[in-house]
Amino acid sequence: MLRLLKFLLVLLVVAAVGVFAGYRYWESRLAAPIAVEEDTLYEVPRGAGYNRVVTDLAARGVIEDEWAFRLLTRLEPEAIPRLRSGEYLLEPGMSGRELIELLGSDRVVTYPLTVPEGWTFRQMRARLDAAPKLENLTQGLSDEEVMALLEREGRHPEGWFFPDTYRYHKGMSDLDILRQALARMEQVLEEVWEGRNDDLTIESPYEALIMASLIERETGAPEERREIAGVFKRRMQTGMRLQTDPTVIYGMGERYEGRITRADLQEATPYNTYVINGLPPTPIAMPGRASLEAAVDPLPGDTYYFVSRGDGTHHFSRTLREHNNAVNRYIRNR
Repeated sequence: MLRLLKFLLVLLVVAAVGVFAGYRYWESRLAAPIAVEEDTLYEVPRGAGYNRVVTDLAARGVIEDEWAFRLLTRLEPEAIPRLRSGEYLLEPGMSGRELIELLGSDRVVTYPLTVPEGWTFRQMRARLDAAPKLENLTQGLSDEEVMALLEREGRHPEGWFFPDTYRYHKGMSDLDILRQALARMEQVLEEVWEGRNDDLTIESPYEALIMASLIERETGAPEERREIAGVFKRRMQTGMRLQTDPTVIYGMGERYEGRITRADLQEATPYNTYVINGLPPTPIAMPGRASLEAAVDPLPGDTYYFVSRGDGTHHFSRTLREHNNAVNRYIRNR
């Protein structure tokens, strides 16, 4: 009996040593570097589970011991992350455990998409259509259909998307970017309207958005925005028309080819502020925060006119005579 007990004890010790050695070997396979020699993009498809990804990694030669990764589900199920779809950057020297952790993280490869201040919704849609690796769900849809998908049915899209640089990853769609830009503009507009000057000629956040779009299209010089807002405010107060060229251009649509004529200035479109009184019916572009802030806080003064100097800035005038002299100096002579 004693001899049997000793034999069983030896078996247990051998088994324990074997289990321990097997466990350490399994751990070493997970800790071994993955088989990539340079930074490599790997995509986790939408809806892919852990076992499917492990099989794919093994088939691609990224990992060599598929069994070790499958065994992880039994021995350490808590270590199996919920995989997120998208592209990931696999780096040389990364261990198998680090790989699995990466594929369950938010460290997906992202791409920038910049929407400049002053762009139109049509320009933004063209950039979304051309963005690489961004799923396009709106191509071929009308603006009205796009706004309906964004749950803003009946709203004119112009001006409602905040110009900024957005980042996206493979698996995202153009609607994801549009939702972000829309929510951002609504938030910024609300914040800016809350801080508005009490003495304004505009009466609603939407009118502020329209006014800001005119300011955005008139100047790119930060120091001029509030002064241009002041000119527009004083014109509206005295019953003058705004007479701003960007509204003429917007009203011309795709007919605009780089210049406007006297006939264009006299054409009756809903946006031509040489013909209509007050603001146009909608924004004409996407304004940035600085233009929104200028729209609700115009600079006090006595100027009513401005003309481009040709260097991105403007000459401001108090009287029509002074303005005509400035036009002769900066436009006709040029």
